[in-house]
Amino acid sequence: MKFNQDFIDKLKTAKSVVFFTGAGISAESGVPTFRGKEGLWKKFKPQELANFDAFIRNPDLVWEWYQYRRKIVEEANPNPGHLAIVEMGKYFEDVSVITQNVDDLHNRAGSKNVYELHGNIERNYCIDCEAIYNTNELEVTGKAPRCKKCGGLIRPDIVWFGEPIPQSIFSAAELKAKNSDICFVVGTTAIIYPAASIPRLAKEDGAYLVEINIEPTEISHWVDYSLIGKSGEILPEILAEIRSFH
Repeated sequence: MKFNQDFIDKLKTAKSVVFFTGAGISAESGVPTFRGKEGLWKKFKPQELANFDAFIRNPDLVWEWYQYRRKIVEEANPNPGHLAIVEMGKYFEDVSVITQNVDDLHNRAGSKNVYELHGNIERNYCIDCEAIYNTNELEVTGKAPRCKKCGGLIRPDIVWFGEPIPQSIFSAAELKAKNSDICFVVGTTAIIYPAASIPRLAKEDGAYLVEINIEPTEISHWVDYSLIGKSGEILPEILAEIRSFH
């Protein structure tokens, strides 16, 4: 792929780079959105399971759904797009990932500065005492697990419908976006707020905004550069370009 000269010039001078990622980059690893129509779960709308009231009403059902989703994620592997982002950390002073995904693939790929706006499916916490548990610390049964410290119900550390993004994470992500020289918008339409404010903040503060998606989106007309195709193919090509002048 031949990139335009303006983009190449930006790559040569950039010091701080942000990757704002969504479901598209994970889909290339075989992770479907939870709106997929597989098996038992096609009978439920996401809103019926991914909310606190549903968890309180039927914690075992909600936990079973998340175990199903975890199994899919655990069988997936980071793809060349995830790995290219990690490698770019060798060529810029600061590389950060701000992700809407909960699948842990950026961490598993080796990215160091990952801001998970919507949580992490491998992390859980007690709704009473807020003790943190990784999934591998919990006994997997047919029922929602209970806290070893206080006996409270343990829920996935996911931002559910109707819940706010943790302010500390969102504020840190906003600061990274505002201070970035290049902001890549990867595998997301970037239209769902408040997460969608991240690329807009970056552009308002002078970042060069690059969209990578398999098709044009609603933001394609106002980004600085739109690259149409799979992130798992385009990001490694960008990495190769960066290596060519280092």
